Amino acid sequence: MLAGQLGCPAAIAAVLAARGLTDAVAAHRFLHPSLDQLHDPMLLAGMAAAVQRIQRALRNAEPILIYGDYDVDGTTATALLKTALEMAAARLLPDQPQPPITFHVPHRIREGYGMQTGVLAQAAAAGVRLVISVDTGIRAYAAATEARALGLDLIVTDHHLPDDANGLPEALAVINPAQPGCPYPFKHLCGAAVAFKLAHALLLATCEDDVQRQRLLTRTLPSFLKLVAIATIADSVPLVDENRVIASLGLAGLANPVQPGLRALFQVAEIPASRPPTATEVGFRIAPRINAAGRMDVASEVVDLLLTRDEALAQRLARKLDELNTARRSTEQEALDEIEQQLQQLRDSATGEFPATCLVLDHPGWHRGVLGILASRVVERTGRPALVLCHEGEEAHGSGRSVPGYHLLDALTALDATAPLLTRFGGHAQAVGLSLPVASLPELRMRLLRHGLDLSAEGDLPDALEVAAELNPAEVTPELHHWLQQLGPFGMENPEPVFLLRNVTLAQPVRLIKQRHIALVLRLPGQPVALNAVGWSRGRLDWVARSQQLGLDAGTRIDLAVRIVAPGAYSAGRVEVEIAALWSADAIN
Repeated sequence: MLAGQLGCPAAIAAVLAARGLTDAVAAHRFLHPSLDQLHDPMLLAGMAAAVQRIQRALRNAEPILIYGDYDVDGTTATALLKTALEMAAARLLPDQPQPPITFHVPHRIREGYGMQTGVLAQAAAAGVRLVISVDTGIRAYAAATEARALGLDLIVTDHHLPDDANGLPEALAVINPAQPGCPYPFKHLCGAAVAFKLAHALLLATCEDDVQRQRLLTRTLPSFLKLVAIATIADSVPLVDENRVIASLGLAGLANPVQPGLRALFQVAEIPASRPPTATEVGFRIAPRINAAGRMDVASEVVDLLLTRDEALAQRLARKLDELNTARRSTEQEALDEIEQQLQQLRDSATGEFPATCLVLDHPGWHRGVLGILASRVVERTGRPALVLCHEGEEAHGSGRSVPGYHLLDALTALDATAPLLTRFGGHAQAVGLSLPVASLPELRMRLLRHGLDLSAEGDLPDALEVAAELNPAEVTPELHHWLQQLGPFGMENPEPVFLLRNVTLAQPVRLIKQRHIALVLRLPGQPVALNAVGWSRGRLDWVARSQQLGLDAGTRIDLAVRIVAPGAYSAGRVEVEIAALWSADAIN
């Protein structure tokens, strides 16, 4: 029925129904994201007080400091909010000098994560009276106390989870959908999206007539969404509800970017300007280059890149990010060699399995800037949550990444509650940052082992592949791929659908790609045209070993779980699939 109402293939209707969209109206809204699906920013607790204070600061020409963070989320949020404050100032102070609006992005190594009291003291000495944090601050208790003592008003905008035991920092306003009692209906915005909400509310409050309000809706907000989409995808927040609308509209707006910095960044990332980038391109080609600045050098240059109108400066900064990303990859690879050795020691000698816990890996020589990436690689390799730490003197600093079903911040909170172990920590379910004495690392491992075993006994470490529907091979068409794109962008909680193909025959022997990946040509029952399938080996997916295990050769019958890819992605003019799982045709009944 749903397929008929929407005019879509049955497989698309099956995916929609599996995601709870059985009503045609709701499904149509899902397939066609629009600005009117974004929630009212004034529903966020603290928003009214923040907008009122910012307007007063702008009218009185008070210097304002934006306190950001060094990752994609923090740097894009900083650039976005600075632009919005300048726009609001131009409206409130026409034909008058604008107040100084500066920003501070911390240095990862010298300052570390979070707001630092020394920076606030310098700002106060320079005449700043209002500080607005973006993507940080929800646990900045010492900084908030210092700000009050210095006579600074502090507005915290953040998305990380607050500390239930210590409450909220003492700030003029805290804007965070995750804070207790906030009525905002969607709790999983990234930091840049929270900054976007503040920008929306502020600019709406400063609109003088319907013409300005219409321009805000049709031009300014869509322009902001380009940066918010990059941050939303890079920060791995759930791509559902408002986040999916942000990502969809923002990606569409990134086709042929006008701002010199974005255009230069897309050029060095080799993303064509003739079409919108995909979420995968943003996640694996744009975000790493932005993050490379904070990991390897000075992240404030990312903000400069995103704000500049100077073509030559944009080209120079984009090339520098590209070079830093190359250096980051080299540094990462050196650490991965050591990580592989540590992982081999963690494997059970009898079963080959990794412990059912959050893995902890550390090394004195690892670069602090790549720890988050290394943690992600461990998760891919093992299917386990992981903390990766380096040593700086007697203190260990680290980043963590998790798997669905294991709330990493809750795990750290629980193990630190009874007998404090960690110097500092914060984050959310899927990603954390932490520091602790090097001497406490064995105790950290022991507490996580106990915590992980308890959770694994309850089945909270899932490792299953969800199949959306079984397809007749004849249904694998360009039309199906077109409809699938409307289900995206894909990411956490909105995964790319996987389909089952049964009883297909290998038309040719398995072909190896760079000795690591496999390419199959499938002969479909009753179909004159073969179907190409590619299996990319990465992490725990070793398709070369799997094909050898099954003895695949021409004439072998197999069942596959696949993702549909763009026609012509691997060979011109054909519909193709990527392999997600592979069995003998007799393995599934």
